[in-house]
Amino acid sequence: MIITLSFVLCLVTSNIGHTVDGMYSMWKEDFELERKLKLINKSPGKSIHTKSGYIVDCVNINKQPAFDHPFLKNHKLQRKPSSERNISETNVHISPTKSNFEIEKVRCPKGTVPIRRVTKDDLIRGISLFNDHILAQTNFHRHSTHISLIKWRAPYFGVSGTTSVYNPKVFKGQSSSSHIYVQNGQGDSINKIVAGWHVSPQLYNNDATHIYSYWTPDNFKTGCYNILCSGFVQIDHSYYLGARVAQTSSYGGIMVELPISLFQDQKTKNWWLTVANKNIGYFPASLFSNLAIADQVGLGGLTVTPVGAPSPSMGSGHFPDENFSHAGYFRNVEFQNVSRQFNGVPEHFIEKFNDAPTKCYQILYRDVYPRPIACALQFGGPGGDCDN
Repeated sequence: MIITLSFVLCLVTSNIGHTVDGMYSMWKEDFELERKLKLINKSPGKSIHTKSGYIVDCVNINKQPAFDHPFLKNHKLQRKPSSERNISETNVHISPTKSNFEIEKVRCPKGTVPIRRVTKDDLIRGISLFNDHILAQTNFHRHSTHISLIKWRAPYFGVSGTTSVYNPKVFKGQSSSSHIYVQNGQGDSINKIVAGWHVSPQLYNNDATHIYSYWTPDNFKTGCYNILCSGFVQIDHSYYLGARVAQTSSYGGIMVELPISLFQDQKTKNWWLTVANKNIGYFPASLFSNLAIADQVGLGGLTVTPVGAPSPSMGSGHFPDENFSHAGYFRNVEFQNVSRQFNGVPEHFIEKFNDAPTKCYQILYRDVYPRPIACALQFGGPGGDCDN
């Protein structure tokens, strides 16, 4: 009888212990989320309610979330690149109803910068999405269709292009994007910055197209999307990460474009992000252990879908055919080498990558078009059953 009671008491005590441990773990996780939210959502001088329904806070430029990163405690703010690039360009007449830069922007007062306000649900979804980079092999299928510059021509210090902006149909758990990137390192030492546009219901809780970026200093062990962690330094007063693109391209009709570039400042080594001809901010050099140079730069598209589901469309959802009002594209593709000048990319300098069947996505690159198309990449397709 005593032995039986002892056994029962052990079971009860054990179950209580597990329950307490579980409750403590949940409390600790919730506490950490609240701590991160306080770091992101600074006290604003002004708050703007956008037409899309979210809030943008105008935060003191010197007190923005970036400076809570331990590596940026004594960081000296860089208000503009050391050498300004002439980033204005002549529009290409792809369509008589062409439109440009339809980003939902705000106007923050002098001395402040726009920071999209983040809710706890936003943060949870963003962390989950970023963690999916690690879980992709088992839980998700990723398909990339892009070009990169050959490694033996490295080092590289910048990449740029003007991309068509679309709103591909995606479902919960899926995403579809057009982006540029810079990268260096192997394995856990991979340092990477990505920027462009995407449709990601998991991140924004809607099916709209948004400007986005993500970065990692250690192959996705740390880092984040947009400003969901400290790091990216916002400089521009109107364009910001996470902004919605109010109007997008239509097949054979209106072409909405987005000029975008990533380049390293020669003096500070910070990596600047330029969107729609504005230097919107930068990724400080001190965030990275292995990005003093880039051994790889590239442009293209990416889709993500849960295992067992068909892949979403990429770009316009149509295959490349050299008609720039049909397939998704990057035109005026350029890179920056040791000369620190942006130059066109000859075909023999690039490697094409497409890990999906050609029934899903295709890729086409040419360096022979007259300016302002110049060197151009077309990519994408309808998606579908891409893994059987």
